[in-house]
Amino acid sequence: MQIMKKGRRFTVIIEQDEDGIYVAEIPQLPGCHTQAQDIPTLMERIREAAELCVSEYDDEIAPMEFVGLQQIDITV
Repeated sequence: MQIMKKGRRFTVIIEQDEDGIYVAEIPQLPGCHTQAQDIPTLMERIREAAELCVSEYDDEIAPMEFVGLQQIDITV
């Protein structure tokens, strides 16, 4: 008998720091973040990080619907 794994979908936020390094995080999974010098490597790493976070905290993950991103300008 095969055990079927359930699929999960998460939103990944990607930013690029001042040194050109890509940083990814999954807001739904606290502490789930990684970095890389290119997007393909970044996506591979964030998938691995997500799998670890889900295996550790599966019962604690609350559903979250991605709505969008906005940028604001402020004056300081």
